[in-house]
Amino acid sequence: MTGVSSLGAFSISLPVEDLAVSIAFYEKLGFSALGGEEGAWMMLVNGTAVLGLFQGMFDKPMLTFNPGWAQNASELSEFIDIRIWRETLAKAGLAVDADNTGESTEGPASFMVVDPDGNPILIDQHR
Repeated sequence: MTGVSSLGAFSISLPVEDLAVSIAFYEKLGFSALGGEEGAWMMLVNGTAVLGLFQGMFDKPMLTFNPGWAQNASELSEFIDIRIWRETLAKAGLAVDADNTGESTEGPASFMVVDPDGNPILIDQHR
């Protein structure tokens, strides 16, 4: 397995109280909408920085990695499937939470790990 960059695109996912207010704030910082679901979540981009804003979906900021995506949200032709990541991290002794990788052998799935300080890390494959 190669380094952490193999986890795919990186973003910070933030819980927000009011999605529209938060979008307006980050647009003032130079972010622009990349896509989302009105009233629920929005992905924003500024250069290579990607930020996810999520209203009512979780209560703590988290690091997010998307296997199969490049940092510009384009699809990668080759990537390490999330199920391999899950198996590798579990074998390395990391506790895996919120795991739905066992429901299929390919395609979309996700799981979480938590760093030693309690910060959640979401591994979320969309394809």
